[in-house]
Amino acid sequence: MLVTCQQMSAAESRLFSTGVSPEPYMDEAGRKCSLAIRQFFPTPATAEIFCGKGNNGGDALVVAYWLKRWGWKTNLHFSDGTEQISELARRKLEQYREVPDPLLDPGSRETIAVDGLLGIGASGALRGGIRDQADRMNALRHSDWAACFAIDIPTGLNGDTGEAYEGAVKADYTLTICQPKVGFVADSAVNFVGRLVEIPLDIPVSDGNPAVQLLFPSNLQPRLNRRPFDTHKGSAGRVTIIAGSSGLTGAAALAALGASRSGAGLVTVCVPRDIYPIVASQCPAEVMVQPIDSISDINFSGADVFAVGPGLGANVSDDLVDLIRKSPTPMIVDADALNALASRSICPSALPENRLLTPHPGELGRLTNHTGDRVSLTRQLADEWEVTLLHKGARTVIASPHHSTELNTTGHPGMASGGMGDVLTGACAAIAAQGIGLHDAACLGSWLLGRSAELAQANSQCAEESISAPMVAESLGQALRDLQTSSPR
Repeated sequence: MLVTCQQMSAAESRLFSTGVSPEPYMDEAGRKCSLAIRQFFPTPATAEIFCGKGNNGGDALVVAYWLKRWGWKTNLHFSDGTEQISELARRKLEQYREVPDPLLDPGSRETIAVDGLLGIGASGALRGGIRDQADRMNALRHSDWAACFAIDIPTGLNGDTGEAYEGAVKADYTLTICQPKVGFVADSAVNFVGRLVEIPLDIPVSDGNPAVQLLFPSNLQPRLNRRPFDTHKGSAGRVTIIAGSSGLTGAAALAALGASRSGAGLVTVCVPRDIYPIVASQCPAEVMVQPIDSISDINFSGADVFAVGPGLGANVSDDLVDLIRKSPTPMIVDADALNALASRSICPSALPENRLLTPHPGELGRLTNHTGDRVSLTRQLADEWEVTLLHKGARTVIASPHHSTELNTTGHPGMASGGMGDVLTGACAAIAAQGIGLHDAACLGSWLLGRSAELAQANSQCAEESISAPMVAESLGQALRDLQTSSPR
Protein backbone atom coordinates (compact mmCIF):
# COMPACT_ATOMS: atom_id res chain seq x y z
CA MET A 1 0.00 0.00 0.00
CA LEU A 2 1.21 3.49 -0.85
CA VAL A 3 0.58 6.44 1.47
CA THR A 4 0.88 10.19 1.21
CA CYS A 5 3.24 12.01 3.53
CA GLN A 6 0.24 13.47 5.36
CA GLN A 7 -1.30 10.02 5.87
CA MET A 8 1.96 8.67 7.28
CA SER A 9 2.47 11.70 9.53
CA ALA A 10 -1.12 11.40 10.78
CA ALA A 11 -0.62 7.74 11.64
CA GLU A 12 2.48 8.61 13.67
CA SER A 13 0.67 11.46 15.43
CA ARG A 14 -2.25 9.19 16.37
CA LEU A 15 0.12 6.63 17.84
CA PHE A 16 2.29 9.04 19.81
CA SER A 17 -0.72 11.06 21.06
CA THR A 18 -1.69 8.03 23.13
CA GLY A 19 1.43 8.47 25.24
CA VAL A 20 3.60 6.00 23.36
CA SER A 21 7.22 7.16 23.28
CA PRO A 22 8.73 7.72 19.83
CA GLU A 23 12.21 6.70 21.01
CA PRO A 24 11.77 2.89 20.69
CA TYR A 25 10.47 3.44 17.15
CA MET A 26 13.50 5.53 16.26
CA ASP A 27 15.78 2.86 17.73
CA GLU A 28 14.01 0.11 15.78
CA ALA A 29 13.94 2.05 12.52
CA GLY A 30 17.62 2.89 12.77
CA ARG A 31 18.58 -0.68 13.65
CA LYS A 32 16.63 -2.09 10.71
CA CYS A 33 18.09 0.50 8.34
CA SER A 34 21.55 -0.55 9.53
CA LEU A 35 20.77 -4.21 8.83
CA ALA A 36 19.54 -3.27 5.35
CA ILE A 37 22.80 -1.45 4.67
CA ARG A 38 24.74 -4.49 5.84
CA GLN A 39 22.72 -6.68 3.45
CA PHE A 40 24.28 -4.80 0.53
CA PHE A 41 27.63 -4.00 2.17
CA PRO A 42 28.43 -6.93 4.48
CA THR A 43 32.07 -5.89 5.03
CA PRO A 44 32.73 -2.85 7.25
CA ALA A 45 33.59 0.21 5.19
CA THR A 46 33.47 3.99 5.61
CA ALA A 47 30.12 5.66 6.24
CA GLU A 48 29.58 9.39 5.88
CA ILE A 49 26.45 10.12 7.94
CA PHE A 50 24.51 13.30 7.14
CA CYS A 51 22.13 14.47 9.84
CA GLY A 52 19.45 17.13 9.91
CA LYS A 53 18.17 18.65 13.12
CA GLY A 54 14.93 16.64 13.28
CA ASN A 55 14.00 13.02 13.87
CA ASN A 56 15.32 11.94 10.47
CA GLY A 57 18.71 13.01 11.77
CA GLY A 58 18.06 10.96 14.89
CA ASP A 59 17.38 7.89 12.73
CA ALA A 60 20.71 8.50 10.98
CA LEU A 61 22.51 8.70 14.32
CA VAL A 62 21.09 5.30 15.30
CA VAL A 63 22.42 3.96 11.99
CA ALA A 64 25.81 5.48 12.80
CA TYR A 65 25.72 3.85 16.25
CA TRP A 66 25.19 0.36 14.82
CA LEU A 67 27.67 0.70 11.98
CA LYS A 68 30.30 1.92 14.43
CA ARG A 69 29.62 -1.07 16.69
CA TRP A 70 30.11 -3.37 13.69
CA GLY A 71 33.56 -1.95 12.91
CA TRP A 72 32.70 0.71 10.36
CA LYS A 73 34.54 4.01 10.18
CA THR A 74 31.82 6.62 10.67
CA ASN A 75 31.99 10.36 10.13
CA LEU A 76 29.12 12.64 11.16
CA HIS A 77 28.01 15.75 9.27
CA PHE A 78 25.30 18.08 10.62
CA SER A 79 23.30 20.52 8.54
CA ASP A 80 22.91 23.01 11.42
CA GLY A 81 25.55 21.92 13.91
CA THR A 82 24.83 19.83 16.99
CA GLU A 83 23.31 22.68 19.02
CA GLN A 84 20.00 22.72 17.14
CA ILE A 85 19.24 19.00 16.91
CA SER A 86 16.13 17.70 18.65
CA GLU A 87 16.30 16.37 22.20
CA LEU A 88 15.69 12.82 21.01
CA ALA A 89 18.42 13.13 18.37
CA ARG A 90 20.76 14.48 21.05
CA ARG A 91 20.28 11.31 23.10
CA LYS A 92 21.14 9.24 20.02
CA LEU A 93 24.29 11.34 19.51
CA GLU A 94 25.35 10.66 23.10
CA GLN A 95 24.79 6.92 22.61
CA TYR A 96 26.83 7.02 19.42
CA ARG A 97 29.72 8.75 21.20
CA GLU A 98 29.76 6.05 23.89
CA VAL A 99 30.77 3.44 21.30
CA PRO A 100 34.59 3.20 21.00
CA ASP A 101 36.13 3.87 17.62
CA PRO A 102 37.13 0.67 15.80
CA LEU A 103 40.69 -0.43 16.53
CA LEU A 104 41.26 -1.60 12.96
CA ASP A 105 40.72 0.02 9.60
CA PRO A 106 37.55 -1.09 7.82
CA GLY A 107 37.86 -4.24 5.76
CA SER A 108 36.61 -2.47 2.63
CA ARG A 109 37.80 0.61 0.77
CA GLU A 110 34.23 1.44 -0.22
CA THR A 111 32.32 4.47 1.02
CA ILE A 112 28.62 4.92 1.62
CA ALA A 113 26.65 8.05 2.42
CA VAL A 114 23.61 7.98 4.70
CA ASP A 115 21.01 10.68 4.03
CA GLY A 116 19.27 11.67 7.25
CA LEU A 117 18.86 15.34 6.45
CA LEU A 118 15.10 15.71 5.93
CA GLY A 119 12.09 13.48 6.46
CA ILE A 120 8.66 13.30 4.85
CA GLY A 121 7.45 16.48 6.59
CA ALA A 122 9.76 18.72 4.55
CA SER A 123 8.91 20.32 1.22
CA GLY A 124 10.15 23.04 -1.07
CA ALA A 125 13.56 24.10 -2.30
CA LEU A 126 16.66 23.10 -0.36
CA ARG A 127 18.42 25.97 1.39
CA GLY A 128 21.28 26.75 3.76
CA GLY A 129 23.02 23.90 5.51
CA ILE A 130 20.61 21.32 4.13
CA ARG A 131 21.49 22.30 0.56
CA ASP A 132 25.20 22.35 1.37
CA GLN A 133 25.15 18.84 2.82
CA ALA A 134 22.95 17.50 0.00
CA ASP A 135 25.49 18.86 -2.46
CA ARG A 136 28.28 17.13 -0.53
CA MET A 137 26.45 13.82 -0.70
CA ASN A 138 25.89 14.09 -4.43
CA ALA A 139 29.54 15.06 -4.89
CA LEU A 140 30.61 11.97 -2.93
CA ARG A 141 28.60 9.77 -5.29
CA HIS A 142 30.47 11.32 -8.21
CA SER A 143 34.01 11.59 -6.84
CA ASP A 144 34.21 8.51 -4.60
CA TRP A 145 31.51 6.34 -6.24
CA ALA A 146 29.85 6.30 -2.83
CA ALA A 147 26.52 4.46 -2.56
CA CYS A 148 23.88 6.69 -0.99
CA PHE A 149 21.27 5.27 1.40
CA ALA A 150 18.32 7.60 2.03
CA ILE A 151 16.48 7.06 5.31
CA ASP A 152 12.76 6.95 4.48
CA ILE A 153 12.99 9.51 1.65
CA PRO A 154 15.77 11.22 -0.32
CA THR A 155 16.27 14.79 0.81
CA GLY A 156 14.69 17.16 -1.70
CA LEU A 157 12.20 14.68 -3.17
CA ASN A 158 8.49 15.40 -2.82
CA GLY A 159 7.05 12.20 -1.38
CA ASP A 160 3.59 12.89 -2.78
CA THR A 161 4.40 13.90 -6.36
CA GLY A 162 7.85 12.43 -7.01
CA GLU A 163 9.11 15.88 -8.01
CA ALA A 164 12.77 16.45 -7.21
CA TYR A 165 13.72 19.96 -6.14
CA GLU A 166 17.00 21.49 -7.25
CA GLY A 167 19.92 19.85 -5.47
CA ALA A 168 17.91 16.82 -4.33
CA VAL A 169 19.91 13.85 -3.12
CA LYS A 170 20.27 11.04 -5.65
CA ALA A 171 19.90 7.92 -3.54
CA ASP A 172 21.06 4.53 -4.74
CA TYR A 173 18.91 2.89 -2.05
CA THR A 174 15.85 4.31 -0.31
CA LEU A 175 15.04 2.64 3.01
CA THR A 176 11.31 3.28 3.12
CA ILE A 177 10.05 3.10 6.69
CA CYS A 178 6.68 1.53 7.52
CA GLN A 179 4.90 2.29 4.22
CA PRO A 180 6.27 3.52 0.86
CA LYS A 181 5.18 6.95 -0.28
CA VAL A 182 3.05 7.56 -3.37
CA GLY A 183 5.67 9.75 -5.03
CA PHE A 184 8.15 6.89 -5.16
CA VAL A 185 6.39 5.29 -8.14
CA ALA A 186 6.41 8.43 -10.30
CA ASP A 187 8.60 8.22 -13.40
CA SER A 188 10.37 11.40 -12.27
CA ALA A 189 11.44 9.81 -8.98
CA VAL A 190 13.28 6.73 -10.26
CA ASN A 191 16.75 8.27 -10.49
CA PHE A 192 16.43 9.80 -7.01
CA VAL A 193 14.88 6.83 -5.18
CA GLY A 194 16.99 4.02 -6.66
CA ARG A 195 16.59 0.56 -5.17
CA LEU A 196 13.71 0.48 -2.69
CA VAL A 197 14.07 -1.47 0.55
CA GLU A 198 11.21 -2.08 2.96
CA ILE A 199 11.85 -1.19 6.61
CA PRO A 200 8.84 -2.60 8.51
CA LEU A 201 7.74 -0.69 11.59
CA ASP A 202 4.66 -1.39 13.69
CA ILE A 203 2.80 1.88 13.17
CA PRO A 204 -0.87 1.32 12.21
CA VAL A 205 -1.81 3.08 8.99
CA SER A 206 -5.54 3.04 8.34
CA ASP A 207 -5.63 4.73 4.95
CA GLY A 208 -3.61 4.67 1.75
CA ASN A 209 -3.79 3.42 -1.82
CA PRO A 210 -4.00 -0.40 -2.01
CA ALA A 211 -4.51 -0.29 -5.80
CA VAL A 212 -0.76 0.21 -6.31
CA GLN A 213 1.85 -1.84 -4.48
CA LEU A 214 5.61 -2.15 -4.42
CA LEU A 215 7.06 -5.67 -4.47
CA PHE A 216 8.85 -6.62 -1.27
CA PRO A 217 9.64 -10.00 0.30
CA SER A 218 6.82 -9.43 2.79
CA ASN A 219 4.16 -9.55 0.05
CA LEU A 220 5.96 -11.92 -2.32
CA GLN A 221 6.95 -14.74 -0.01
CA PRO A 222 3.33 -15.85 0.61
CA ARG A 223 2.91 -16.36 -3.16
CA LEU A 224 5.59 -19.05 -3.32
CA ASN A 225 4.60 -22.70 -3.37
CA ARG A 226 6.41 -25.16 -1.15
CA ARG A 227 6.86 -28.49 -2.91
CA PRO A 228 5.49 -31.73 -1.48
CA PHE A 229 8.19 -34.26 -0.73
CA ASP A 230 6.96 -36.58 -3.50
CA THR A 231 7.34 -33.97 -6.26
CA HIS A 232 8.81 -35.34 -9.49
CA LYS A 233 9.99 -33.68 -12.68
CA GLY A 234 6.65 -34.15 -14.42
CA SER A 235 4.79 -32.39 -11.63
CA ALA A 236 7.39 -29.63 -11.15
CA GLY A 237 6.33 -27.79 -14.29
CA ARG A 238 6.86 -28.46 -17.99
CA VAL A 239 7.96 -25.45 -20.05
CA THR A 240 8.16 -25.35 -23.84
CA ILE A 241 10.12 -22.43 -25.27
CA ILE A 242 9.77 -21.43 -28.93
CA ALA A 243 12.71 -19.17 -29.67
CA GLY A 244 15.81 -18.49 -31.70
CA SER A 245 16.79 -17.83 -35.30
CA SER A 246 19.97 -17.47 -37.29
CA GLY A 247 22.21 -14.96 -35.51
CA LEU A 248 19.97 -14.90 -32.43
CA THR A 249 20.72 -18.28 -30.89
CA GLY A 250 21.74 -16.93 -27.49
CA ALA A 251 18.21 -15.75 -26.71
CA ALA A 252 16.87 -19.30 -26.81
CA ALA A 253 19.66 -20.57 -24.57
CA LEU A 254 19.18 -17.76 -22.05
CA ALA A 255 15.44 -18.33 -21.83
CA ALA A 256 16.12 -22.04 -21.23
CA LEU A 257 18.69 -21.20 -18.55
CA GLY A 258 16.21 -18.85 -16.85
CA ALA A 259 13.53 -21.55 -16.83
CA SER A 260 15.86 -24.26 -15.55
CA ARG A 261 17.30 -22.13 -12.74
CA SER A 262 13.81 -21.04 -11.67
CA GLY A 263 12.68 -24.57 -10.86
CA ALA A 264 10.96 -25.94 -13.96
CA GLY A 265 10.95 -29.73 -13.90
CA LEU A 266 11.26 -30.17 -17.68
CA VAL A 267 12.37 -27.56 -20.18
CA THR A 268 12.12 -28.07 -23.95
CA VAL A 269 13.44 -25.52 -26.43
CA CYS A 270 12.05 -25.70 -29.95
CA VAL A 271 14.33 -24.06 -32.52
CA PRO A 272 14.64 -24.01 -36.32
CA ARG A 273 16.55 -27.03 -37.56
CA ASP A 274 19.36 -24.98 -39.09
CA ILE A 275 20.42 -23.55 -35.71
CA TYR A 276 19.83 -26.70 -33.68
CA PRO A 277 23.55 -27.64 -33.31
CA ILE A 278 24.42 -24.17 -32.02
CA VAL A 279 21.55 -23.92 -29.52
CA ALA A 280 22.06 -27.50 -28.33
CA SER A 281 25.67 -26.68 -27.50
CA GLN A 282 24.69 -23.46 -25.67
CA CYS A 283 21.86 -24.81 -23.53
CA PRO A 284 22.27 -26.36 -20.08
CA ALA A 285 22.70 -30.11 -20.23
CA GLU A 286 19.33 -30.79 -18.58
CA VAL A 287 17.40 -28.85 -21.24
CA MET A 288 15.90 -30.74 -24.18
CA VAL A 289 16.48 -29.02 -27.52
CA GLN A 290 14.11 -30.01 -30.33
CA PRO A 291 14.79 -29.10 -33.97
CA ILE A 292 11.61 -28.17 -35.83
CA ASP A 293 10.73 -27.40 -39.43
CA SER A 294 7.30 -26.01 -38.60
CA ILE A 295 5.04 -25.36 -35.64
CA SER A 296 3.24 -28.65 -36.30
CA ASP A 297 6.36 -30.50 -35.11
CA ILE A 298 5.77 -29.32 -31.53
CA ASN A 299 4.09 -31.55 -28.96
CA PHE A 300 1.41 -29.15 -27.78
CA SER A 301 0.11 -31.49 -25.07
CA GLY A 302 3.50 -31.72 -23.38
CA ALA A 303 3.63 -28.24 -21.89
CA ASP A 304 2.10 -26.56 -18.85
CA VAL A 305 3.28 -23.19 -20.16
CA PHE A 306 4.63 -21.90 -23.48
CA ALA A 307 7.25 -19.14 -23.71
CA VAL A 308 7.35 -17.61 -27.18
CA GLY A 309 9.44 -14.88 -28.71
CA PRO A 310 13.10 -14.55 -27.64
CA GLY A 311 15.33 -14.30 -30.71
CA LEU A 312 12.70 -15.31 -33.27
CA GLY A 313 13.77 -12.54 -35.63
CA ALA A 314 11.58 -10.68 -38.08
CA ASN A 315 10.24 -13.69 -40.00
CA VAL A 316 7.67 -15.10 -37.57
CA SER A 317 5.36 -17.55 -39.32
CA ASP A 318 1.62 -17.16 -39.52
CA ASP A 319 1.28 -20.58 -37.87
CA LEU A 320 3.15 -19.36 -34.80
CA VAL A 321 1.01 -16.21 -34.64
CA ASP A 322 -2.06 -18.46 -34.76
CA LEU A 323 -0.63 -20.47 -31.86
CA ILE A 324 -0.22 -17.28 -29.85
CA ARG A 325 -3.79 -16.27 -30.64
CA LYS A 326 -5.55 -19.61 -30.14
CA SER A 327 -3.66 -22.02 -27.90
CA PRO A 328 -5.49 -22.78 -24.64
CA THR A 329 -2.16 -23.24 -22.84
CA PRO A 330 -0.91 -20.32 -20.68
CA MET A 331 1.77 -18.42 -22.54
CA ILE A 332 4.54 -15.87 -21.98
CA VAL A 333 4.68 -13.65 -25.09
CA ASP A 334 7.91 -11.71 -25.47
CA ALA A 335 10.22 -9.89 -27.86
CA ASP A 336 9.78 -10.81 -31.53
CA ALA A 337 6.45 -12.53 -30.83
CA LEU A 338 5.15 -9.14 -29.69
CA ASN A 339 6.64 -7.49 -32.75
CA ALA A 340 4.90 -10.07 -34.95
CA LEU A 341 1.55 -9.12 -33.41
CA ALA A 342 2.29 -5.45 -33.95
CA SER A 343 3.39 -5.91 -37.57
CA ARG A 344 0.10 -7.69 -38.31
CA SER A 345 -1.93 -5.04 -36.44
CA ILE A 346 -3.25 -7.68 -34.05
CA CYS A 347 -4.46 -6.04 -30.84
CA PRO A 348 -3.57 -7.99 -27.69
CA SER A 349 -7.25 -7.87 -26.76
CA ALA A 350 -7.68 -10.63 -29.37
CA LEU A 351 -5.53 -12.97 -27.27
CA PRO A 352 -6.83 -15.37 -24.60
CA GLU A 353 -6.75 -13.98 -21.08
CA ASN A 354 -4.08 -16.51 -19.99
CA ARG A 355 -1.33 -14.51 -21.65
CA LEU A 356 1.55 -12.69 -19.99
CA LEU A 357 3.01 -10.02 -22.29
CA THR A 358 6.50 -8.79 -21.35
CA PRO A 359 7.33 -5.77 -23.56
CA HIS A 360 10.06 -3.23 -23.08
CA PRO A 361 8.98 0.35 -23.90
CA GLY A 362 9.90 0.04 -27.59
CA GLU A 363 7.89 -3.14 -28.06
CA LEU A 364 4.95 -1.66 -26.18
CA GLY A 365 5.09 1.40 -28.41
CA ARG A 366 4.68 -0.82 -31.47
CA LEU A 367 1.58 -2.43 -29.98
CA THR A 368 -0.27 0.76 -29.06
CA ASN A 369 -0.34 4.48 -29.66
CA HIS A 370 -1.46 5.15 -26.10
CA THR A 371 0.91 7.21 -23.98
CA GLY A 372 1.16 8.20 -20.34
CA ASP A 373 3.17 7.62 -17.22
CA ARG A 374 4.30 4.01 -16.84
CA VAL A 375 1.97 3.07 -13.99
CA SER A 376 -1.21 4.52 -15.51
CA LEU A 377 -0.40 3.29 -19.01
CA THR A 378 0.31 -0.27 -17.87
CA ARG A 379 -2.88 -0.32 -15.80
CA GLN A 380 -4.97 1.04 -18.69
CA LEU A 381 -3.65 -1.41 -21.27
CA ALA A 382 -3.90 -4.48 -19.02
CA ASP A 383 -7.56 -3.68 -18.41
CA GLU A 384 -8.27 -2.90 -22.07
CA TRP A 385 -6.50 -5.99 -23.38
CA GLU A 386 -7.60 -8.28 -20.50
CA VAL A 387 -4.15 -9.87 -20.23
CA THR A 388 -1.29 -9.69 -17.75
CA LEU A 389 1.16 -6.98 -18.77
CA LEU A 390 4.76 -6.76 -17.51
CA HIS A 391 6.14 -3.40 -18.66
CA LYS A 392 9.92 -3.69 -18.35
CA GLY A 393 12.09 -0.88 -17.09
CA ALA A 394 14.13 0.36 -14.15
CA ARG A 395 10.88 0.13 -12.17
CA THR A 396 9.07 -2.73 -13.94
CA VAL A 397 5.28 -2.42 -13.70
CA ILE A 398 2.95 -5.46 -13.62
CA ALA A 399 -0.80 -5.15 -14.09
CA SER A 400 -3.65 -7.61 -14.67
CA PRO A 401 -7.43 -7.31 -14.56
CA HIS A 402 -8.73 -7.74 -11.01
CA HIS A 403 -5.26 -7.33 -9.46
CA SER A 404 -3.42 -4.39 -7.92
CA THR A 405 -0.81 -2.70 -10.07
CA GLU A 406 2.59 -3.78 -8.72
CA LEU A 407 6.07 -2.36 -9.22
CA ASN A 408 9.37 -4.11 -8.82
CA THR A 409 11.96 -2.77 -6.39
CA THR A 410 15.10 -4.84 -7.07
CA GLY A 411 17.97 -4.61 -9.55
CA HIS A 412 20.57 -2.08 -10.64
CA PRO A 413 21.67 -0.21 -13.80
CA GLY A 414 24.06 -3.03 -14.73
CA MET A 415 21.01 -4.90 -16.02
CA ALA A 416 20.95 -2.57 -19.03
CA SER A 417 22.48 -5.18 -21.33
CA GLY A 418 21.28 -7.79 -23.78
CA GLY A 419 19.66 -11.03 -22.69
CA MET A 420 18.10 -9.98 -19.40
CA GLY A 421 14.61 -10.12 -20.86
CA ASP A 422 15.23 -13.60 -22.24
CA VAL A 423 16.17 -14.86 -18.76
CA LEU A 424 13.06 -13.16 -17.36
CA THR A 425 10.84 -14.89 -19.93
CA GLY A 426 12.20 -18.29 -18.93
CA ALA A 427 11.91 -17.51 -15.23
CA CYS A 428 8.28 -16.36 -15.49
CA ALA A 429 7.41 -19.45 -17.54
CA ALA A 430 8.97 -21.77 -14.97
CA ILE A 431 7.17 -20.11 -12.08
CA ALA A 432 3.83 -20.23 -13.88
CA ALA A 433 4.38 -23.88 -14.86
CA GLN A 434 4.65 -24.72 -11.16
CA GLY A 435 1.04 -23.71 -10.59
CA ILE A 436 1.39 -20.01 -9.80
CA GLY A 437 -0.92 -17.58 -11.63
CA LEU A 438 0.49 -15.41 -14.38
CA HIS A 439 0.20 -12.16 -12.42
CA ASP A 440 2.09 -13.55 -9.43
CA ALA A 441 4.56 -15.31 -11.74
CA ALA A 442 5.32 -11.95 -13.36
CA CYS A 443 5.80 -10.30 -9.96
CA LEU A 444 8.02 -13.09 -8.64
CA GLY A 445 10.03 -13.33 -11.84
CA SER A 446 10.66 -9.60 -11.95
CA TRP A 447 11.78 -9.42 -8.31
CA LEU A 448 13.95 -12.53 -8.60
CA LEU A 449 15.69 -11.26 -11.74
CA GLY A 450 16.58 -7.96 -10.08
CA ARG A 451 17.74 -9.63 -6.89
CA SER A 452 19.79 -12.10 -8.98
CA ALA A 453 21.56 -9.18 -10.63
CA GLU A 454 22.43 -7.75 -7.21
CA LEU A 455 23.76 -11.11 -6.04
CA ALA A 456 25.69 -11.68 -9.27
CA GLN A 457 27.53 -8.43 -8.72
CA ALA A 458 28.20 -9.17 -5.06
CA ASN A 459 29.39 -12.71 -5.77
CA SER A 460 31.73 -11.68 -8.56
CA GLN A 461 32.90 -8.49 -6.82
CA CYS A 462 32.80 -6.63 -10.10
CA ALA A 463 31.26 -3.39 -11.28
CA GLU A 464 27.56 -3.23 -12.15
CA GLU A 465 28.44 -2.57 -15.76
CA SER A 466 30.18 -5.95 -16.06
CA ILE A 467 27.17 -8.07 -15.11
CA SER A 468 25.89 -10.29 -17.93
CA ALA A 469 22.65 -12.19 -18.45
CA PRO A 470 24.23 -15.64 -17.88
CA MET A 471 25.68 -14.42 -14.56
CA VAL A 472 22.23 -13.22 -13.52
CA ALA A 473 20.57 -16.49 -14.55
CA GLU A 474 23.06 -18.52 -12.54
CA SER A 475 22.19 -16.45 -9.44
CA LEU A 476 18.44 -17.14 -9.66
CA GLY A 477 18.65 -20.05 -7.23
CA GLN A 478 20.37 -17.89 -4.64
CA ALA A 479 17.78 -15.16 -5.12
CA LEU A 480 14.96 -17.67 -4.71
CA ARG A 481 16.49 -18.96 -1.49
CA ASP A 482 16.90 -15.37 -0.36
CA LEU A 483 13.16 -14.83 -0.84
CA GLN A 484 12.18 -18.15 0.76
CA THR A 485 14.13 -17.38 3.93
CA SER A 486 13.37 -13.67 4.13
CA SER A 487 11.81 -12.49 7.37
CA PRO A 488 11.03 -9.04 8.80
CA ARG A 489 14.06 -7.53 10.45
